[in-house]
Amino acid sequence: MTFAHRIALLSLAGTLLMPLAAHAQQQLPTQIASGAKSEVPVATQVMRWRMNDADVNSFAFRNMDQLFTTRTVSHSGAPWTFPKVERAMDFTYAFGGKTFTADQALERTYTNALLIMKDGRIVTEIYRNGSNERTRFMGWSMTKSITSTLIGAAMADGLIASLDDPITRYLPELKGSGYDGVTILQILQMRSGVDYEERYDFDNPGIAAANHINALVKNVVRFADAARTIKRKSKPGDVFAYKTIDTAVLGWLIERVSGGSVAAYTARKLWEPLGTEADGFYIMDGQPGTGREFSGAGFNATLRDWARFGQMTLDNGMANGKRVVSAEWVKKAQLSAGPEDDKTGGYGYQWWTMPNSPAYSAIGLQGQFVFIDPATRTVVVKLSYFPPLENDVESETAAFLAAASAWQPAP
Repeated sequence: MTFAHRIALLSLAGTLLMPLAAHAQQQLPTQIASGAKSEVPVATQVMRWRMNDADVNSFAFRNMDQLFTTRTVSHSGAPWTFPKVERAMDFTYAFGGKTFTADQALERTYTNALLIMKDGRIVTEIYRNGSNERTRFMGWSMTKSITSTLIGAAMADGLIASLDDPITRYLPELKGSGYDGVTILQILQMRSGVDYEERYDFDNPGIAAANHINALVKNVVRFADAARTIKRKSKPGDVFAYKTIDTAVLGWLIERVSGGSVAAYTARKLWEPLGTEADGFYIMDGQPGTGREFSGAGFNATLRDWARFGQMTLDNGMANGKRVVSAEWVKKAQLSAGPEDDKTGGYGYQWWTMPNSPAYSAIGLQGQFVFIDPATRTVVVKLSYFPPLENDVESETAAFLAAASAWQPAP
């Protein structure tokens, strides 16, 4: 070995023995890095920031307990069971001038799980992308329909005297805000008139996007607290404007009148009497002691338990022979508060109504549905991972749901 070779080997050995140069650490996007400093680990903040992205949402939407602090909604007792008579989905649906089979819809409409019930019988139950009957799926704004049901329970318990009461009777912290003079009914119907545009342009964050960042990504504020300082945009009751802050205020109301957590009231008044088979959970906007359940869009449950919720409403508030919520409440909740649009339908008590149909639905961001059609005694639960801002897949899914409702499986 030459002297030059020895020098080269010694140099290489020295390089290998030297400490590795520090790698650049993961950086927060500017929108998150600015403002109040968060104690949430950087990697977790980044994943929360990206959880809706098309390349990760199929996984994120069924693993939210890995991303957030959660609060359990316990099940208890024997589950409400349904006969299972599975049938091949031998129906088609029309979209965009073409006809597709029901099986094609699974991939075309980004399906993680699907359950179809006909008159209380499970005829289809499908799990995809690594999910199974134990997987708990994020409901996003289907949670709003859960919250509505809890308001109905609080009414039955006498904890709320009247829907015509001003919200400030129960939450005096909202005096002087845009909610001052707004009734509980107006909030239920998304007609509060407060200035909160449900627009999530994170490059130019307005009040909704900023609230999402600070409460859910960074956990430096409570989501509902934005209601304390919110302004008024229109006269209460006049204009329908969908906004999650309204439902967050309803969650705060449940917390206040029940004297406990939203999760505890959900377990006692809904999850246990419903005969669920698994615990549900809410994601939180902070650690225990400070954080609240994200009652506007944060509930997670199994496919079958989402179906139990739908079947209970189809059965006018009854579950396995037990009264969960009054039939009167269920009826009022599914009636549109204003004229229905021929394309988008209408809105009742935190439920969407379907155009030109008695059907109604709990609908969540990026493809979550508990679809209920009293005319055909059908419940469809579809848990999806739509790409963000993909409008065509929403329209195609609506066509699929209507066809699933009209489907008459072979005996």
